[in-house]
Amino acid sequence: MTKKVALVTGITGQDGSYLAEHLLAQGYRVVGMVRRSSTVNFERIKHIQDDIELVTGDLLDEVSLINLLQTYRPSEVYNLAAQSFVQTSWAQPVFTGEATALGVTRILDAVRTVDPSIRFYQASSSEMFGKVVEVPQTENTPFYPRSPYGVAKVYGHWITVNYRESYNMFACSGILFNHESPRRGREFVTRKITDAVARIKLGLASELRLGNLEAQRDWGFAGDYVKAMYLMLQQDQPDDFVVSTGETHSVRRFCEIAFGHVGLNYADYVKLDERFMRPAEVDLLIGDPAKAKRVLGWQPETPFEQLVTMMVEADLELLKHEYRM
Repeated sequence: MTKKVALVTGITGQDGSYLAEHLLAQGYRVVGMVRRSSTVNFERIKHIQDDIELVTGDLLDEVSLINLLQTYRPSEVYNLAAQSFVQTSWAQPVFTGEATALGVTRILDAVRTVDPSIRFYQASSSEMFGKVVEVPQTENTPFYPRSPYGVAKVYGHWITVNYRESYNMFACSGILFNHESPRRGREFVTRKITDAVARIKLGLASELRLGNLEAQRDWGFAGDYVKAMYLMLQQDQPDDFVVSTGETHSVRRFCEIAFGHVGLNYADYVKLDERFMRPAEVDLLIGDPAKAKRVLGWQPETPFEQLVTMMVEADLELLKHEYRM
């Protein structure tokens, strides 16, 4: 029996690595797209690198996408690639638009050109809600993005809807709220915190500089969220879904749990730094995952405190190994 083929863009990222694991467990042949770059980091997928096929392609180059689809003939495409760091999007707004917005158009159009029956998943983001107009946020909440990244994600979201309606394509968007893991990049505030906690505990650092401690987010575990992506493409009809926990916690609370896990008081080590304040802040994001629970049968499995302590423990082990402690 021929295995189903899934093409995953952004496979070297946090979500890509967890999704690849999940697809392999479902019996898929997994093809991962990476950019031809001297800085590609394979750390997150090294444990499954022999089980997947890595190929070069670029969301900035539609010809490369068409060639990939023609060569591997996937039945499902998961578009996770993007310039995905909000802070960077102010420094690189044009590149963010090219990759995170127009890149979605290129891959959708490549799918339409090669085989419009391919099922397509677009990684949308809670950052699209930005300055929220209602709490909690649902699939019908109007968007009000507050960063070039959020604006680009809104474009990617609506172009996915547009191709679905215009060309009758099976194209879905998952509006994922913040999802973290030990594989999160250190530039993201959650991993920045847990890495700093581990360093301070091991005597490798003495303080942690952060921006807005009162910002509240709906944080879940990335390993849980990729299962929702997969489930969206197994439905009879394409649709868009909010994927979240339905709970909100502040950056301050994240610090309390992380430092507390190693017996420290966050207030002794966390320093506020204006450099990490956003030009336009998103103060409160909390999703309503009722539709995903009802239609997909999906729900988050990892409680918030468990997520935080899992990340702290992973960073402690990583640093102990790195410094041979």
